[in-house]
Amino acid sequence: MYAIVNIAGQQFKVAKDQHLFVHRLQGDEGASIEFDNVLLVDNGGKITVGAPAVKGASVTAKIVSHLKGDKVIVFKKKRRKGYKKKNGHRQYFTKIQIESIKL
Repeated sequence: MYAIVNIAGQQFKVAKDQHLFVHRLQGDEGASIEFDNVLLVDNGGKITVGAPAVKGASVTAKIVSHLKGDKVIVFKKKRRKGYKKKNGHRQYFTKIQIESIKL
């Protein structure tokens, strides 16, 4: 059984006991969170597609930890002009574990 769910503006294919890294969510570590915007559910070969979401379906997950991603270097340069600019960025993520998919 799997589902396609919209979490923080992104679509993820999730299954039970799967770990995911999503954009930072509100909540403490160990807290349970529920996602109601389920777009598709596959229950043993029987596929239910929502228009736009499946009514009554939800995905329950547990927040495992909050963390930061790898550093991304942004380097801009214009040749022969003496222009160089270096910036770095680290994205905030939340690691979640899918506990159940309800239809």
